[in-house]
Amino acid sequence: MSSGGSEPCPYVGRGGLKLAHALQTFGINPMGMTCADLGCNVGGFTDCLLQAGASHVFAVDTGYGALAWKMRQDPRVTVMERTNALHAAPPTRGGTIVQINLIAIDLGWTPQRHAIPAALRWLSPGGRIITLIKPHYELLPDERSLLNRGILEHVDAERIAQRTAVELPSLGVRVVGVTRSPIEGGAGKGKSGNAEWLALVERDA
Repeated sequence: MSSGGSEPCPYVGRGGLKLAHALQTFGINPMGMTCADLGCNVGGFTDCLLQAGASHVFAVDTGYGALAWKMRQDPRVTVMERTNALHAAPPTRGGTIVQINLIAIDLGWTPQRHAIPAALRWLSPGGRIITLIKPHYELLPDERSLLNRGILEHVDAERIAQRTAVELPSLGVRVVGVTRSPIEGGAGKGKSGNAEWLALVERDA
């Protein structure tokens, strides 16, 4: 799969490039961690986590059949399709809730005010969340006119992303860091997409 440039994408989906950038920027090593990919789609985040050494990934998506076969057949992946991450109970083993060390979020059409509380229900003590902030999902009703064929101007996207990051602590988390995604969302094959950001958050004590 192409990353949108001249080099092939090393993951089953372009999302892996976004998460890999966040892991490097924030200095997170998933080696041996139990993780969750909320909104896995084809599995770019899941693939990135596994290639970085995660011991297990719970891949969650409301859809069915999108997850790449490579991820689907990997014994380190628990496929949770037709599952709405906003309402799903934390996974259990033998009647005990699984300790999720790292959660990656890329939930379509879902603002952070819904995504973060859902992820916190899964997060183990001391765990962390990397969430993809999509400014076009964070628009206020009177900001819809800023979209031009679904695309925000960069200055508007950055302003909305910054506002969203500032509001995250109201959801019960502490913001550790924010970084711009190295690629645009929905881009590729010559198409332009929206600028996106990734935030690293921890449960607020």
